[in-house]
Amino acid sequence: VRLVESGGGLVQAGGSLRLSCAASGRTFSFSRYDMAWFRQAPGKDREFVAGIRGSGGDTLYGDSGKGRFTISRDGAKNTMYLQLSSLTPEDTAVYYCAARLKSLRGLSSGRFFEYWGQGTQVTVSS
Repeated sequence: VRLVESGGGLVQAGGSLRLSCAASGRTFSFSRYDMAWFRQAPGKDREFVAGIRGSGGDTLYGDSGKGRFTISRDGAKNTMYLQLSSLTPEDTAVYYCAARLKSLRGLSSGRFFEYWGQGTQVTVSS
């Protein structure tokens, strides 16, 4: 499984960005995979941002993104999205997408995800 993030960049505080995560693989079936976004700021631990089940009907948000971020997925494009709104400098980090075969495990722990993208940098200026 290959995951490729895009959409990061430099934005002013209060602005918005939409991140994308394109998934592919030789026998990859998008609906069979739970997906999630994590982020890591310099000197900080990796942090769960948002997750979405393979069915697309169940989502979970970390405390940092509740009310500001929206996760979604498009099965026709094998792509997951993260809409970031009302950004603050504290949202500056490398954002990673992750995938795993559908599981009953929680979405918020990175150790339960097998596949990771290379990350996309989000920088929010004050």
